[in-house]
Amino acid sequence: MEEEEKAEVFPKKVAMAFYAFLIVLGILMYVGWGIYYGTWNLLEPESVGVYSIVIILLGFGITGVLLYSRR
Repeated sequence: MEEEEKAEVFPKKVAMAFYAFLIVLGILMYVGWGIYYGTWNLLEPESVGVYSIVIILLGFGITGVLLYSRR
């Protein structure tokens, strides 16, 4: 029984790390875009593509962390 619990915890940790990575990647993309192009407003018409990518990364990351943090 103990081996089954250990086998179940490992994939949860991997999934949790992946979703946390998505959050970090979304934040880094926003910061990198802001530094490179000198704009922090993602709602400008020129930045709609980056805005959509950042929102998707953060959305999936936050949703995954919330789902995998429950026991």
